[in-house]
Amino acid sequence: MRSIRRLGSCLLFAAAFGVGAPSLDGQMFEDARGDMSFALAGDAIITRALRPFREPEFLRLREIVQDATAAFVNLEILFHDYEDDVVPASASGGTYMRGDPELANDLTWFGFDMVSMANNHTMDFSAGGARRTKAYVEEAGLVTAGYGESLAEARAPAYLDTPGGRVALISIASTFADHMRAGHQRPDMRGRPGLSPLRYETHVTLTPDEMSGLRAGLSVMRPGFGSASTVNFGGARFSEGATSSVTTVPHAGDLAEIIAVVEEARRQADWVLVTSHTHESKGTRPIPADFIVEVARAVVDAGADMFIGHGPHILRGIEIHNGKPIFYSLANFLMQNETVELQPHDNYEAFGLAHEDHPGRFQDVRIEEAGAGSFPAGKGFWEGVVPVVSFEDGALSEIKLHPITLGFQLPRAVRGRPMLAAPDHAQEILEGLADLSATYGTKLTIENGVGIIRP
Repeated sequence: MRSIRRLGSCLLFAAAFGVGAPSLDGQMFEDARGDMSFALAGDAIITRALRPFREPEFLRLREIVQDATAAFVNLEILFHDYEDDVVPASASGGTYMRGDPELANDLTWFGFDMVSMANNHTMDFSAGGARRTKAYVEEAGLVTAGYGESLAEARAPAYLDTPGGRVALISIASTFADHMRAGHQRPDMRGRPGLSPLRYETHVTLTPDEMSGLRAGLSVMRPGFGSASTVNFGGARFSEGATSSVTTVPHAGDLAEIIAVVEEARRQADWVLVTSHTHESKGTRPIPADFIVEVARAVVDAGADMFIGHGPHILRGIEIHNGKPIFYSLANFLMQNETVELQPHDNYEAFGLAHEDHPGRFQDVRIEEAGAGSFPAGKGFWEGVVPVVSFEDGALSEIKLHPITLGFQLPRAVRGRPMLAAPDHAQEILEGLADLSATYGTKLTIENGVGIIRP
């Protein structure tokens, strides 16, 4: 449908301006104007079809996505048919994610053009699962970034051509098991398949008394432990200071590589989008960790037009940095992880289940053990927003935030599909997001059930 709209816009443009030699100032070229709109969505865990449904609120949400010049969603699912090269990894992102490959076409039907693949489920089924997913996604017509056969390939931008200009998509993840990250290729050794990683370091400052206690405890495990001013233990760096504090900083090498890719994308495209799958928080789930705030601002400073966060499965605030939007988390767009069909033995064993048990029983026990901390029990996991970001003459002009509901407390076979929220619920979602965004100096107003940010 979007291709038909694009053809129509091209014909109207040709009729209005005529067809001839391009002018030196670029006015004959629609994609040189700097006018663009992006529809954005958070995590898509899709295991059930979208095309059968016809509620007005569902179809209107689809129209909103389709009416944008380009649309993005994070693909937090793997598409495969358990082919011979698809083998469960020894560790997953939690649920071993898998959806029918045909569901990739449901995403294009809904209006999406671009998906990110770097997240904590990228390698749930090893390299075979990721390769199959990338192939099925591309076959459905989706541009994808974030996975590759080497680190350079995983880091590389993917490009989408639109009437509003060429879009570069860069996908990274900070939340992953270490075996999932891609590795560099050498002249004498092939690279490692995997995702594009953003590692980070945890720095802990302790008071003198606390530092003495740490050293005393470590000396029991490691006799003769030295008295250096800095102690590295448990993946964190401890140092002494007047007060206790914890902060996180991005891995310098990863950040430098990501910045270099952003700068290259800036040379090659009209628009640059950087997206990161980041669960990590600062104290509470709605507050992003220090390192991802630093990274988001750094990629904008390097030339990105937007930073799009996802991963914690709830909303986080919105910042406008140097005139460009930073979405720290868009929450969920599709949350159908409870109807993943099969799980490997490892997941059943972890919950004390037998070979005779089935996936539905696995989900029941998992939810029971998580209790109040489970996804079904948390209202915030079942709501989000779909922003439409508009640029005019190359500058951000407006962000419209459309609140969505995924069916909190509905039956498992129903919940997880997005729909525009009812007015009272929309107001509640937007007021919460306005409070989170105010931390960054962002003013979010509410007009007719839609959040508006005008820089």
